[in-house]
Amino acid sequence: MPGRRVWPLLALLPLLIAADEPQLVPDVSQRTVEIQYSFTGADLLLFGAIVYPDGRRPEKPADIVVVLKGPEQSITMREKQKVAGIWVNADQARFRSAPSFYAMASSRPIDRIVDERTAAIYELGLNNLQLSPSSLNDSAELDRFQAGLADLRQRSGLFVEKPGTVEISDGVLYRARLPLSARVIVGDYTAETFLVQDGRVVAAAVRDITVRKSGFEQFMANAAEQWPFFYGLVAIALAVGMGWAAGAIARRL
Repeated sequence: MPGRRVWPLLALLPLLIAADEPQLVPDVSQRTVEIQYSFTGADLLLFGAIVYPDGRRPEKPADIVVVLKGPEQSITMREKQKVAGIWVNADQARFRSAPSFYAMASSRPIDRIVDERTAAIYELGLNNLQLSPSSLNDSAELDRFQAGLADLRQRSGLFVEKPGTVEISDGVLYRARLPLSARVIVGDYTAETFLVQDGRVVAAAVRDITVRKSGFEQFMANAAEQWPFFYGLVAIALAVGMGWAAGAIARRL
């Protein structure tokens, strides 16, 4: 009998420990983002509250890091070199799990919030993304390709870093704005929020965001997926018709 009484107490132990830690109550301004022909991007507001045990706030203010991440994809990076006056593909690197979109905002610069190990574990910042390379062994060469990938996607608005932009009010309420590029792909996205105290992640929470096509774009995507043969025929017919019409107009002019 005594042994049976111990098991319920052991089962409740994780809950008792968790009760001493602060909790996050996050939300996002849009749970669904619809892409139409006029879509030029979106500005998402990530906001929420920090709930401390018994309402006791720590003397030293905590930090907040928010990360908006898109579906992962495999990507091959190729480096071009000029040979005899012609640009040709030279070295290449393949990454198995590069995020199609990544945006991060924090209350302070990441290197002032957590150490390198913690930043790498939680992938806080572009320099800490785990891209799972499959074709390189040399660390210097790998760093060069990773930096090249980050640079390309930053220029396309697909990788964003906004340190020092998370606003925390009264040590409890927080908010941050992250831009969603017009070039994002459809799929399931995650909005992650991390609460950091004394260099340690003490709480984390996730909200899901869906990016999908709507209107005529959704109809065309469904048609291409469900009726590919007829979709191809219609596309060929439209191309031929537009070519014939353009030629007829040119002859009359």
